[in-house]
Amino acid sequence: MERLGGRKTICLDVRVIATSNRDMQQAVAEGRFREDLYYRLSVLPLHWQPLRERQQDILPLANLLLSKHAHKQKRAGVTLATSAQQALLNYPWPGNVRELDNVIQRALILQADTSIEQDDLGLQLLSGQHYNVNPIDKLQHINQLDGSRDTGVKQDLVGTDDTSVCLGDDLKQREFEIIVDTLREERGSRKHTAERLGISPRTLRYKLAKMREVGFDLDELITII
Repeated sequence: MERLGGRKTICLDVRVIATSNRDMQQAVAEGRFREDLYYRLSVLPLHWQPLRERQQDILPLANLLLSKHAHKQKRAGVTLATSAQQALLNYPWPGNVRELDNVIQRALILQADTSIEQDDLGLQLLSGQHYNVNPIDKLQHINQLDGSRDTGVKQDLVGTDDTSVCLGDDLKQREFEIIVDTLREERGSRKHTAERLGISPRTLRYKLAKMREVGFDLDELITII
């Protein structure tokens, strides 16, 4: 390579690993991705199965993530109860490993004991059963719980004890899940999503920005069917 403005050639020994959750061949065919760049990158293509198709990896990954986050919190001896393990195996994991990571972190926040039970995971809130409810009703219910104003812009719960902080995190997570689910149903349309949730497009943009700030990969989550 040559540095910008330089004249000296510098030898490099590098390996480029590029990933995507899209069908890149289809993207090339539709003119949404440069064909020359695709063939430069596609030397050794690998297709990685989603987590729901690698059930044997779920518990090892969950235990690894649990150990990692428990260590950060200086908590020893935290384990997954049998009920929690079974719930993890039964969940479809639309958000793959990133979603599993979020679930484990939330469980550690909500459960101060050394044994994480099924209810601590909150998977029944993500499973789709509760999504039979109208999304606008769900979002309004969460905003009422969280003391939000009529503008629909979610306010953080303010409290001085650990319970208030945990409750705020849990409600925020539930609201994010509702928004992502509605975006999927509306095929990514921000306009229709805002209408279904009963909020303004400006408020939806605010909430999506907040989700990105805490690490949600919206493009990946919304495109998962």
